[in-house]
Amino acid sequence: MIACTFENGNKADPGLRHVTVGAIAYNEKGQVLLVKRSEKYSRPGTWTVPGGFLDRDRTVKEAVLKELKEESGVDGKIEALFHINDNPNRPHEDRQNVDFIYLVKVTSNLFSHDDEITQVAWFDKNTLPSEEEFAFDHRATILKFFEYLEKSFPLPLLGKL
Repeated sequence: MIACTFENGNKADPGLRHVTVGAIAYNEKGQVLLVKRSEKYSRPGTWTVPGGFLDRDRTVKEAVLKELKEESGVDGKIEALFHINDNPNRPHEDRQNVDFIYLVKVTSNLFSHDDEITQVAWFDKNTLPSEEEFAFDHRATILKFFEYLEKSFPLPLLGKL
């Protein structure tokens, strides 16, 4: 069983799972935007998609665009729900999360970030960081996105990839 304490110090029921959102934010070149985690979070210095926990009183679509803006400074337009990852054994997690990953077409390109992030950068398939350089299991989802760019398939993808 995973013990869970939220960032505000509140304890969560260890039998419950948490909802997170993430953006595969991409540009006209087909590159994806990744953010590097700061020292204040687990797995500092590793890359991930912009995202976070679903706040109360927000929809998942609102949350993913909010997280994208806060963590990278860019705006975007949601294109599709790409992946719902409900794998209960996701690596590098201190709590069990159900992750809603959206495809987001970037509409502005002025990088900035909050204190959760130390770097924002574009990557293509050939420059994507290694699995060890990722905070979570988003690398497999991003690789699936690159496949989707080459030949589309029905969305959303469900479960572990």
